[in-house]
Amino acid sequence: MHVAVVTIELYLPSCNSLKEKRSKLKPLLLRLQREFNISTAELEHNDLHRSAGIACAIVGNNDRHLQRTLETIPRWIERNRPDLQVVDHQIILL
Repeated sequence: MHVAVVTIELYLPSCNSLKEKRSKLKPLLLRLQREFNISTAELEHNDLHRSAGIACAIVGNNDRHLQRTLETIPRWIERNRPDLQVVDHQIILL
């Protein structure tokens, strides 16, 4: 069994409140879950309205497949959510 996680740091330039930030992140996390069959969560920068740290996790039996899947997520966010900017991402295989 293999577990892989991608952590992604996002910049939300148009958010002026935490409520607005939540209204942008919640649909993103749900869409990522449906699109990639992964688990998602907001982990960092909970009190900052223009920054977010999210994580996406996946479990499987082929670590190369897991890594390829997670490598597509930051690009998917950039393509499908132009209101968010991917600042950095890191993939961890456990």
